[in-house]
Amino acid sequence: MKKRLSIFFSMLLVLSMFLAACSGGDNNAKEGDKGGDDTEKSSVPQEIAVNINTEPFSLNPGLANDATSGGVLLQTFEGLTRIDKDGKPQPAMAEEITPSEDLKTYTFKLRDAKWTNGDAVTAEDFVYAWKWALDPANESQYAYQLYYIKGAQAANTGEGSLDDVAVKAVDEKTLEVTLENPTPYFLELTAFYTYFPVNSKVAQENPDWAADAGESYVSNGPFKMSEWSHSDKIVLEKNENYWDAEAVKLERIEMFMINDPNTELSMFDNGELSWAGSPFGTLPTDVLPQLKDEGKLNVQPIAGTYWYKFNTEQKPLDNKNIRKALAYAIDRKAIVENITQGGQIPAMAAVPPSMMAENEKGYFADHDVEKAKEFLEAGLKEMGLSSASELPAINLSYNTSEAHQKIAQAIQDMWAKDLGVEVTLDNAEWKVYIDKLHSGDYQIGRMGWLGDYNDPINFLELFRDKKGGNNDTNWEHPEFKQLLIDSASEADPEKRKQMLKDAEEIFIDEMPVAPIYFYTNTWVQNEKLTDAVVSGLGDIQLKWAYIAE
Repeated sequence: MKKRLSIFFSMLLVLSMFLAACSGGDNNAKEGDKGGDDTEKSSVPQEIAVNINTEPFSLNPGLANDATSGGVLLQTFEGLTRIDKDGKPQPAMAEEITPSEDLKTYTFKLRDAKWTNGDAVTAEDFVYAWKWALDPANESQYAYQLYYIKGAQAANTGEGSLDDVAVKAVDEKTLEVTLENPTPYFLELTAFYTYFPVNSKVAQENPDWAADAGESYVSNGPFKMSEWSHSDKIVLEKNENYWDAEAVKLERIEMFMINDPNTELSMFDNGELSWAGSPFGTLPTDVLPQLKDEGKLNVQPIAGTYWYKFNTEQKPLDNKNIRKALAYAIDRKAIVENITQGGQIPAMAAVPPSMMAENEKGYFADHDVEKAKEFLEAGLKEMGLSSASELPAINLSYNTSEAHQKIAQAIQDMWAKDLGVEVTLDNAEWKVYIDKLHSGDYQIGRMGWLGDYNDPINFLELFRDKKGGNNDTNWEHPEFKQLLIDSASEADPEKRKQMLKDAEEIFIDEMPVAPIYFYTNTWVQNEKLTDAVVSGLGDIQLKWAYIAE
């Protein structure tokens, strides 16, 4: 009991420190932007261009579920909080944040902020956006991120009513939220795009408000979208209605959609782009060593895992031993040294080492062909087959990208050479590809996961429910699921961490995905571009960015 009270009061202390920062939010924001203030006298055009590779899946915060969409939304929208330059949540749309003593109810007082069309941002805009994402009719892949709110999961799964979701507009500027359990990272979650508000008046009048740039596409962030030429480019401009517009120095951001890393780098070399590489775009893997030798390459480890998802409802991937055979046979060291070449770490676990340090080693040996053959033999026996040659060809899918293609070809060769398993390759453009995964129209599919907030649960909860928003594997395990449920109400952080480790151990034993490597961001940038903030989660914010003299 003493330890529980200790944890409780330490959480209160963290929140009190946060709230102390809230009271001076405006001053702190300006103080943190000293570098940008110098640009007021600058004659340098405050314009940049980046490449985002492909058409975003959706620019509706309630439907977005990928890094490309998120990279745009982080510039155009803002939640109750925003992650600052130091990776900490700070007041954004909320001016004051008051938690209850049991840390289960939060009262948010909104600042005087406007949408790009001049409407006031209200508490009802948050209520509308969150309930819209939870409405099962809207098929939001990220609805589960809202399950921390009391009644949210029941409403999303059809076992309860949206009316019972514990989020309400007390008045126009007061939002009250009640959680299922105390959640120490809730103020990080409120900075994530599924928690962004939506202009309820506009969205109710036009359900397709987010399909194009124009009068209906209204946002509340540092930038507004002025152009969206589908599959070509997006143009953002400074939002003069933004509450903290003084801190925003960039006037224009062009976002091209060119799915060719060599073209992207050439455009950067020619001065057509201010940034090349992640998290916006992609650099050609072949040039990374040269860029590193020249001192131009930026490399930053991030909380993300590149993996292959197995559709566990498709034969032979419904067999655990076949999945484990394929996972164990991958030579990850060869992939990161010869293909990706960006300082990535071979992954033999699902959760990145930044969240669980011991996962740098992982749960099994890399490229353990002997073990892989044992699993293959066991799986074939269970299927009534005598050799791998009797297996039908397995289809491996990936979205169009030079790096994804090279990795897929390498793994295809590894599985053929070491296991005698025949693999066919299939690629598609991102929007088509992600639809195929979500609809279960695949056998093995390349995917990655970047942390939405800094907690291991974010990587494990993806697979809690068979039909969960981003669980394309169709895998579910009762003990794994129960450990995640129990961890949500465990106040002792060490016990909670052990629960999550136990859950990951089950996950790796069942192998619904084959982890391949832990991500890094690799990029080059215009040396005059300053204060573009890349977080440890791998996303980027341009709110504070500017072009120096």
